[in-house]
Amino acid sequence: MLALAVAAGALFYGCQGNKESGAAGDAASRVYVAPGSYDEFYAFMSGGFSGQLSVYGLPSGRLFRVIPVFSQDPEKGWGYTEETIPMLNTSHGFIPWDDAHHPEFSMTDGVPDGRWIFINGNNTPRIARIDLATFRTAEILEIPNSGGNHSSPFTTENTEYVVAGTRFSVPMFDNQDVPIDSYKQNFKGTVSFIKVDQASGHMKLAFQILMPGFDYDLAHAGKGPSHDWMFFSSYNSEQANTMLEAEASQNDKDFIAAVNWKKAEEYVAQGKARPVPARYAHNVYDESRHLATSDMLESVLMLDPKDCPGLVYLLPTPKSPHGCDVDPSGELIVGGGKLATVIPVFSFSKMTAAIEAQKFDGNVAGIPIVNYAAALAGEVQKPGLGPLHTEFDGKGFAYTSMFVSSEIVKWSLKDFTVVDRVPSYYSIGHLMIPGGDSKKPWGKYVVALNKITKDRYLPTGPELTQSAQLYDISGDKMVLLSDFPTIGEPHYAQAIPADVLREKSVKTFPIMESKHPHVTLGEGETRVERKGGEVHVYMTAIRSHFKPDNIEGVKVGDVVYFHVTNLEQDWDIPHGFAIKGAANSEMLLMPGETQTLKWKPLTAGVYPMYCSDFCSALHQEMQGYVRVSAPGSTVPLSSNGLKK
Repeated sequence: MLALAVAAGALFYGCQGNKESGAAGDAASRVYVAPGSYDEFYAFMSGGFSGQLSVYGLPSGRLFRVIPVFSQDPEKGWGYTEETIPMLNTSHGFIPWDDAHHPEFSMTDGVPDGRWIFINGNNTPRIARIDLATFRTAEILEIPNSGGNHSSPFTTENTEYVVAGTRFSVPMFDNQDVPIDSYKQNFKGTVSFIKVDQASGHMKLAFQILMPGFDYDLAHAGKGPSHDWMFFSSYNSEQANTMLEAEASQNDKDFIAAVNWKKAEEYVAQGKARPVPARYAHNVYDESRHLATSDMLESVLMLDPKDCPGLVYLLPTPKSPHGCDVDPSGELIVGGGKLATVIPVFSFSKMTAAIEAQKFDGNVAGIPIVNYAAALAGEVQKPGLGPLHTEFDGKGFAYTSMFVSSEIVKWSLKDFTVVDRVPSYYSIGHLMIPGGDSKKPWGKYVVALNKITKDRYLPTGPELTQSAQLYDISGDKMVLLSDFPTIGEPHYAQAIPADVLREKSVKTFPIMESKHPHVTLGEGETRVERKGGEVHVYMTAIRSHFKPDNIEGVKVGDVVYFHVTNLEQDWDIPHGFAIKGAANSEMLLMPGETQTLKWKPLTAGVYPMYCSDFCSALHQEMQGYVRVSAPGSTVPLSSNGLKK
C-alpha cells in the first residue's frame, strides 16, 4: 500500500510541472502592501534545520526578522557574546545548532494572546520561550528522558502547560546501555508537561508520564469541553527498531494518546509521581541584566499510567498518524494518518462516553485502547493521498495538507465531505491558518509550508529555496495568491493580527535601569582594568564614536573582555562592535544594552576595531585601536592616554 501511495503521489507530482493554479487576476493587488503601510498579520515560521524562527508579514510575504533560538547567529551575536553563550548550554555541553519545528503561541481562553511564542529543539530536546515584546529568546529548557523532541510545544487553553512528547523512545533510568534489538523490552516513551508562570512566563518541568515505546509525533490541547485533555499522535505501534519505513507500517492502526492532565495533577498532588534522576539544563535570559544564566537540574517527577487509572487512553488511528488537531469547539479531534485512505474524526463526547462504558479493545502497558467505532464522529472519505495536518477557519471548515498528492483539501465539519481542493507546489507538509489551531481562527488565509520547490524559482545549484504559498480562503474556493521563499525548512507556523503585537513592541532599554554587572552608564565611567591575565574594557558606544577608542598595555596571553554599552536611547539605533582577529563573531548592541566580546590576541601589534552596524553619516569614523605588546612588556595599561 505504501508503494502504491508513493507511486500515485509521484504520478500526481510529476504531472504538475510548473502549471499555475488558476490564481485570480487580481492576486498581486491582494498581497500588495504599499510602501510605508503595514501587513495584516505577523507570521512566525520555524526555521527547521537552521534552528531559528523567522518572522514574515502577511499577505506580503516580506521577511522582517530572523530570531535566533537554538543556533548561533552572527547577525545578532547570539551564542557568541558572553551574555548569550549560556543560552545554548545543555547537559551535553554547548550545542550551537539544533533543529526547530513547531512554533506555538501562548493562549488565553484558547486564543493567541501575543505574550510569548514557544518552539521546540528537536535534536537535543529543548523548548524555548520567545518574548514577543522584544522578539528575543527569553528561556530554553532542556527535556530529559527524550530523544527527538517532536510533538511539542503545544499549549493548553490558558497556557497552563506547554507539552513535549519524545519522537524516539529510548532506554532510560539505570537501564540505558542495552542491545538495540531489545527495543520492545527496554525502550520507553515520555510526554512532558512544563508549567508556565502566568506573570513571568518562566517554565518548569512539572512532571513526565511514562509511555509505551512508540514514536510520538504531534500534539494538540483540548479546548472548551476537552480543556483538561491533551492529545498526542504516535506511530510505530509495532515497536520496530530497524527499517521503520516498512516495519512500522504493518499495523492498520496506530494511536492518538489522550492524556487527562488534570487527572495527572491530582496524582502528582497525591504523591503518585516518583522522582527519577534526570540531568537537564535550564537557561534564562534576563532582560534587566541583559545576561543569560544556565542552571543544571537533576531530577524530574514521573507518573506511570499503570499506577494511575484514568490518566491515559489510546485511540486507534489509521495509519501512521502525524496530525492530531482539535477543532475550535473542542469536540472534534482529527487524525492525519500519513498512509491512511480516510481522515478519522473523533468525538470527544463519544470518547468520554466510551471510556465511561469501558468500551475497550485491550490495552498497551496498562493503558486502555478505546474502541475505534465508539469514539468516532465520522471519516472524511477520499480526501487525497497522505493527509498530514489540519487547521480550521472558524467558519465550519477544516483544511488538511496532503503530502503525497501535494494539495490542500477543504472539508466540512458538519458532514465530513470534501468541498474543495487546490494543488500546492510541491510537497506540502504543515499548513497554517492564522489562529487556525485556536478557538477563534482569523480564517482569511491559509499558508502552505512546502518541502520542495523544483521549478518555482530561479535555480541556485542543487538546493533550491524553501517555500511558502499563500491562499485566500475568504470565499467558497481557495485561491492561490503568492509564493515566497522561506528560511530553512518551514515545518510549522503561527500567525497573529499585527495589532496584537505592534504597539507592545519594545523600542529601547532604559539605560539607567540596566542591572548588567558590567554596564557603563556614561562616558565618564569608561575605563580599562587589569585582573591578573584578564583585561576588562568598559566601553560606551554612541553616534559616532567609542570611548575609549585607543587602548594600550594589553599583552599577548591576556584575555580581553570588551564590555560595550550602547548609550543610545533612540529607537532602531543599534551599534556593532568588531575587532580584528576575534575568534567570535562581532556583536550587536540594542539601545541601552550591554554586551561582552571575549578576545585573545595571539601576536603583538596594533589591532583596529570598529562599529559593524551602520549607524550614522559618520559611521565609518566610529573606530579605534588596541595596542598589544609582547609578554613581559612594560607598556602600562591605558585608555586614551589615561594610565590605570
